[in-house]
Amino acid sequence: MPVSVSRTSAARRRLPYAVRAGTCVAAILALAACGDTGVTDTASRATPVPSASSTGLAGTQAGDGRGSGKPSAGSQADGPPGRGAAPAPRAPGVRPALIPGLGLRTRGRIPAETRQALVVTGDAYDSSLSTAVLYTRDDPAQGWRAVTSRWPAHNGLNGWADEHREGDLRTPVGIYGLTAAGGLFKPPETVFPYEQDPAYTVSGEGFDGEPLEGSFDYVVAIDYNRTPGVSPLDRERPLGQERGGGIWLHVDHGGPTQGCVSLPVEHMKELLRLLDPRKNPVVVMGDAEWLER
Repeated sequence: MPVSVSRTSAARRRLPYAVRAGTCVAAILALAACGDTGVTDTASRATPVPSASSTGLAGTQAGDGRGSGKPSAGSQADGPPGRGAAPAPRAPGVRPALIPGLGLRTRGRIPAETRQALVVTGDAYDSSLSTAVLYTRDDPAQGWRAVTSRWPAHNGLNGWADEHREGDLRTPVGIYGLTAAGGLFKPPETVFPYEQDPAYTVSGEGFDGEPLEGSFDYVVAIDYNRTPGVSPLDRERPLGQERGGGIWLHVDHGGPTQGCVSLPVEHMKELLRLLDPRKNPVVVMGDAEWLER
């Protein structure tokens, strides 16, 4: 049974959206702002509960570069008489590059088949400020490399949640698949599954009084409490409605979200251009302390 580690949240002012809804999907339907979604359950900061969509082996380990150690036929020049040649010198081992900022536990939960990972690092557990970098692992022997700069981002108003609940205004920590996208506008050139629909229209104001219009021009669904591969607008919640849903990557509106992760519009477009379903992309997200474990 996992051990739950509670952390006291800093007192925060919770200003309602002009038109309030619990999820991104509900926000669309009610013309409000974003909320939350999931398949992976991170029940405890100390002992997370992984699932099929969030677990996997770390990157393929490189060989140690050892020589065969077998003596060369008819040659004793490198060893004492009668004992054969000395083993060949070992080539220095080349370790695959790791994603910086991720601890052993977090790295080990990235699926072995994943070759794209968007890492979202929160400033602190109770902070709504974060950054995001997309990494790729095209050559397992070389490991991971960053393919974007570090992008500014926002997450939930109250920070991060070890076990997300609907309405807590926190973003669920964890490792989740990225399998579907959509938006009000046509996407940039992309191979990622994308639907254009007028339902991705939102209005109202955010927590800091900023306009929400345009927030859903481009979205990528995060597979938290949702069925992977279906439309981001789908409202099925496999873990139950109380666990929240509708957690998206979407266009930043200049303030905290209800639980989504938001990126500036130019970076959302870049992300859509780069995401490739053949690389089984995931998002690895949480506050820096959680990611480092």
